Amino acid sequence: MRARATLTAAALVCALAAPTATALGGDSGQAPAPRDRHHPRQTSDGVVGAIAPDVPALLRFDPVRSRASSWQVSPGVRLTRWSETDARGPNRFYLLTVDPRTPGVRLDYASAGAVRTTAPVRDILARDHAVAGVNGDFYDIGDTGAPLGLGRDRQRGLLHGRNGGWNSAFFLDHQGLPDIGTLPMRAGYQQHPRFKITNVNSPFVKPGGIGVYTSTWGRTDGYRVTDGQKRNIRILKVRDGRVIASKTTISKDQKIEGMLLVGRGRGAQDLAKVRVGTRATLDWWLEGRPRMAISGNKFLVRNGVIEVVDDREMHPRTAVGIDEDTGEVLVLAVDGRQSDSRGMTMVELANMMVDLGADEALNLDGGGSTTMVAKRPDGVVGVINKPSDGFERWVANALEVTYHAPR
Repeated sequence: MRARATLTAAALVCALAAPTATALGGDSGQAPAPRDRHHPRQTSDGVVGAIAPDVPALLRFDPVRSRASSWQVSPGVRLTRWSETDARGPNRFYLLTVDPRTPGVRLDYASAGAVRTTAPVRDILARDHAVAGVNGDFYDIGDTGAPLGLGRDRQRGLLHGRNGGWNSAFFLDHQGLPDIGTLPMRAGYQQHPRFKITNVNSPFVKPGGIGVYTSTWGRTDGYRVTDGQKRNIRILKVRDGRVIASKTTISKDQKIEGMLLVGRGRGAQDLAKVRVGTRATLDWWLEGRPRMAISGNKFLVRNGVIEVVDDREMHPRTAVGIDEDTGEVLVLAVDGRQSDSRGMTMVELANMMVDLGADEALNLDGGGSTTMVAKRPDGVVGVINKPSDGFERWVANALEVTYHAPR
């Protein structure tokens, strides 16, 4: 009787204080916030999330959880889904528990091909016959489509990154052990060691810096990579280890053969000193030489301590964490912007990851990007959650889980 009374009171609070179903949905009537490629909001789409209601202490109660359903996706990989209702409203959760020590199980970075190519998560994972995965990094939505941070694939190496500002990552260290931390990118121009290489295959070159673009990037994107800047820039074309051209205009929709060096401001002044015909040897790597890596925007939990403070905006969420006691990797998706799943604040997400056993956790892209794909009990690989757009959004990359039975 007491539990029923508590639920009744909580339902009244939700009805009075929680945002309406329309406000939680994708068609709220609000225009997305202006897109900032350097410092995006909590999701790539820039939509301001519904504000979590301030529930009086007397009307708060422990979440009421539905009976969970669970199945083995593959040896070492399990999916669990459930729903919860608290005083702020309902939520749906999807958890992948991955034991990377299981023979045949492997975590990796995944993409649709070129760095600036986007695709639905299901199609990205299908390229490697993955059994499960989620969307990954925040990306330059509506413009270049490229990820904002870093990405290292086991086979292809470091595909994109920047020297600072977006280096919070989930990775497998040089021994193959999962970790979450800061991964600075290092890059150098052997013949000109003082030149500041700030970006590799990034959506933009930092002001004053030098960016490197390779065939991995895809076709050239014109002045988008200089944030529209057309003066005080310099572009070097490098092929077979030598500078073959130096110019002050950027091509668009052209195939990159070799690499392009794009300088802005001080970076442009440095590149202008380089003579055509001279050698150009460049290298880039991640500190610690991890086997794979994918970045997110904020650490949720570090050493068991919650790092985030935002308990206001509710969004669909995607997160990855590590249980140091078991060695398992925890990948969580939370539906949101829907009447039957409100989404979570950053603090709520961090608390959930701690409750699930994570000692370290990282926030990945959320909003309409939140998509979990896994093999169902019938053997079909498909989308498990309910993306808030009502369909799969095209995203830049993914964190994937593959399984190949040991021979």
